[in-house]
Amino acid sequence: MGFADTAPVLNCFPSVAAQADGRMKIPYGISNFKDLITGGYVYIDKTAYIAKLEDSGRYHILLRPRRFGKSLLLSSLWHYYDVRYQNEFEAIFGKLRIGQHPTPLKSRYQVLFMEFSGISTESHEAIYRAFNTTVRTALQSFLLKYQYPQAVIDEVNRQESPHEKMRTFFEAMQVQEQKILLLIDEYDHFANSILADDLKLFQHIVGKGGFVRSFYETLKTATLTGVIDRMFITGVTPVMLDSMTSGFNIGENISLDEAFNSAVGFTKAETASLLQPLAEACQLDAPALMADITAWYNGYRFHIHAPETVYNADMVLYFVKGFDFQRCRYPKYMLNENIASDYGKILGMFSIGDRDANFAVLDELISTGTVTAQQRRKFDFEKGFDRDDFISLLAYMGFVTLQDESPFGEVFTIPNHVIRELYYQYFKVELERRNQITISTQDLRLALEALAMRDDFQPLADEMARAMQALSNRDAMGMDEKHLKVLLLTLLYQVPVYFIHSEREMNRAYPDILLLERNPISLPHQHLIELKYSKKADGDKGWESKRADGIRQVQGYLQLPAIAALPKLSAWLLVSDGVGVEVVKVQ
Repeated sequence: MGFADTAPVLNCFPSVAAQADGRMKIPYGISNFKDLITGGYVYIDKTAYIAKLEDSGRYHILLRPRRFGKSLLLSSLWHYYDVRYQNEFEAIFGKLRIGQHPTPLKSRYQVLFMEFSGISTESHEAIYRAFNTTVRTALQSFLLKYQYPQAVIDEVNRQESPHEKMRTFFEAMQVQEQKILLLIDEYDHFANSILADDLKLFQHIVGKGGFVRSFYETLKTATLTGVIDRMFITGVTPVMLDSMTSGFNIGENISLDEAFNSAVGFTKAETASLLQPLAEACQLDAPALMADITAWYNGYRFHIHAPETVYNADMVLYFVKGFDFQRCRYPKYMLNENIASDYGKILGMFSIGDRDANFAVLDELISTGTVTAQQRRKFDFEKGFDRDDFISLLAYMGFVTLQDESPFGEVFTIPNHVIRELYYQYFKVELERRNQITISTQDLRLALEALAMRDDFQPLADEMARAMQALSNRDAMGMDEKHLKVLLLTLLYQVPVYFIHSEREMNRAYPDILLLERNPISLPHQHLIELKYSKKADGDKGWESKRADGIRQVQGYLQLPAIAALPKLSAWLLVSDGVGVEVVKVQ
């Protein structure tokens, strides 16, 4: 029942087996490091990265997908370096790696913290006003916390623009001969929203003469004068890095550095340490539990030679916190609604550049499983926005991840089931937009109910035929077996009651689609589906030949031990010419 294929994790604080029934105090949504540690929450110890950061430079930029654990890492830096916490250092860090092996810089700095996730993006004026308010509030908080004279606060507040406030603040620090640590969280949050809606506005704000570039120019000056001794910036994408290059070219982007691949997120062993108490308390099949969590939340790789992929920490913590110990069941929803909403907003970035070209990338990705591109470390929107830019942006956002490399670029794939589900939901939206059609989710829900509860495939086949007939020539002209499967998967993913497997390896065979029940949903029927495409030009004989080949293929699948062992399994063949659909039940 143990996680035999994972090394034990000895850096989890406090013990993950804190309660006999397997319940743990899970810090889901908590990003204040002191509150987490002193509150007795489970913490996967990542503090060894503090020393690594010190050794690798002074001015760091770390980009990771939304809700991945960046803010907690930044908070750990804050509490480690802030002189105000020196008397609490042992209580906060004493049992952690960095507390047992501290660096000379611990508790040495006054810390200036800024966070840009709450910036309104309604207009240039609204953005400027909110940005200016964020800067003023951060500076005032700093000056009050470290008990600077009121005259300094008043002088900073008298300045009108963000960069003038910063310049006045840094001049005061220079007079005081004070070195500070600057922490900026979500540096690009507002910029990502602007970029998706209005490229010209984005360029006006962060480009030459823009107030954002002027702001970062003052940071560079402060590093040259020695006021900013160290800096750590987090975000999702490098969309502003190239636009700010002339004003801020000192930051070292460690996002694609192999040494920091697992700085945020969980490794396999770390994830196993969180799942072990669940498995023990409920006598679950530990390898099966780990396989489920891996399929849903794992798959992120930020350097091609990184030794392993990373689990989304926020998603894993959501699962453990939401696990139903009373019934020993998974959470009803495997993805938190807030995460789904966040990713849904980011999908708006598919409209950047040539939307049809972006749709072609999405089509290729869900049809073949991979796309190839040269990954960008920066974006230069003055030169346009091409395929490599778009795929690179998907990678930074967490919608694709590194799988391999080729002579022609990096090979990217969909990291996990969560992202795949979001892709198919968005693919439906794009199909409807491009073809000016509506695919009824309610009709799909009724069709899936007929399949799941009554073993009746015909309503879903009818929905599939209706969708094909509504597609314009643009999206129908390339119809083949691959696109038949994409269309069916798109319909299936709109009502996520099954765990959907596309070409899952089963005894070295690859059925087109498997619909398997997933904890905690129990259904009376599971399904194997094979699809065949018959060209209209081949007529009735071609159709009959495809039907006969498909039936033989499905019958062969049913003889495989891994498939024969599946309970409540119905096996189906679907034959289509891109207009009509014939349903054949093989078992």
